[in-house]
Amino acid sequence: MSLGKAQAAFCLGEHTLTVPVALHSLNRQRLCERLRKKNDVPKKSVVLLQGGESTTRYCSDVEDVFRQESFFHWAFGVLEPDCYGAIDVKTGKSYIFVPKLPESYAIWMGKLHTLEYFKEKYGVDEAHYICDIENVLTSLQSEVLLTLKGLNTDSGKISREAAFDGIGKFTVNNTLLHPEIVECRVIKTPYEIEVLRYTNRISSEAHKEVMKQIRPGMKEYQLESIFLHYCYYTGGARHVSYTCICGSGENGAVLHYGHAGAPNDKTVQDGDMCLFDMGCEYNCYASDITCSFPANGKFTTQQKAIYESVYKASRAVMKAVKPGVSWVDMHLLACQVQLEELKKHGLLKGDIEDMMKVHLGATFMPHGLGHFMGCDVHDVGGYPECGPERVNAPGLRNLRTARLLEEGMVLTIEPGIYFIDALLDQALNDPQLSQFLVPDVIEQYRGFGGVRIEDDIVITSDGMELLTCVPRAVEEIEKLMEEGRKLNVTFPQQKLQE
Repeated sequence: MSLGKAQAAFCLGEHTLTVPVALHSLNRQRLCERLRKKNDVPKKSVVLLQGGESTTRYCSDVEDVFRQESFFHWAFGVLEPDCYGAIDVKTGKSYIFVPKLPESYAIWMGKLHTLEYFKEKYGVDEAHYICDIENVLTSLQSEVLLTLKGLNTDSGKISREAAFDGIGKFTVNNTLLHPEIVECRVIKTPYEIEVLRYTNRISSEAHKEVMKQIRPGMKEYQLESIFLHYCYYTGGARHVSYTCICGSGENGAVLHYGHAGAPNDKTVQDGDMCLFDMGCEYNCYASDITCSFPANGKFTTQQKAIYESVYKASRAVMKAVKPGVSWVDMHLLACQVQLEELKKHGLLKGDIEDMMKVHLGATFMPHGLGHFMGCDVHDVGGYPECGPERVNAPGLRNLRTARLLEEGMVLTIEPGIYFIDALLDQALNDPQLSQFLVPDVIEQYRGFGGVRIEDDIVITSDGMELLTCVPRAVEEIEKLMEEGRKLNVTFPQQKLQE
């Protein structure tokens, strides 16, 4: 699979996607064009980015699997750690700086490559060793080095600013670059969208494999391993975009289940509703997909009611999204549809508009509707300095962006309904909320877990393109899982000898 005949920057075999260096050179070009239009950016400026560093596990010599820093990857596509990159804003010329490795590297780690090798591999104008970075940047006679320092409004963390021995001899500005490169990352190019289509296709097929192979009695982590194996073996995706969430039964109501304190270790029970949120990453581009389905392949009446409520909310949003639409309004639309459905199924009573006024929807969906996605699963740019502010209200305060939609944005749409004891208890003890609840019916859903339907989309000129390709309707899911029941699936259940 290929993005054209251009020089390849990344490929893991004929069965995987070939990503051209043009993806990254176009990103650099877009960044330069944007910076040239800014009156406060000196004409003779040089962008300086520092890549990710190789790390070891705690104080040992066990090397962690390396994953490139996202801004650096977006601009240069360099796979190796401990590198730098520079871009002359006026000319667009690009430079990478790599470590000068000792001869012993060739014995333990692999071939020592030449500077010409790196220049050709990554399609840059020049390649140099890091020890020469001061001299090379001096020769460019720039007025200022533009380094990257700014807040990631999603994580609350500050991006790492480039630094090297001798940088004190240069005039450095660390405020101009961040907002401009972030806006470039918010709008995806056709190259980037094609990679995101690929990660969605691989992750979608992996989710389908999990749905076909799941059997009551398996451990949640065994289902996670099926997903991981498929993505790497079939798609060349060594990394996942985030820690896999494999929640069965009540674990489906733990929004970020799967972390070290809850490591996908429950035994899946017959009758459990499963919520599996997993996405692979290829060439540092993410996917983020959630599938919800019954462990035994057949929806109960309760499971079908909640699932179809979420499904209707998902498709209502998909029908409404287009350039110019407010993401806040889309979140509210999803909440409204889900409240209407919960009322129809007897869990709620009263007027829907009154429920919306007191944000009852956040009791069942405390998270936001979705988020930007790209080189990070929760991509940058959600709340730009000049953009809309976060809405301080239940549910809405957890929205990862409040922007108007634009063509080229890639987002997730992930409505959900969860029965979280802590939130249900709060609502039942709050007169503003409890007036709408039907306690006896809600009590029947304690321990149910949750349902989330998460798809990845790209905003087009008149609507959206759905990137995710998994069965969504109840009948489609049951048909796929019935096909899976014909497979001879075995899984270990042995005990260690005492």
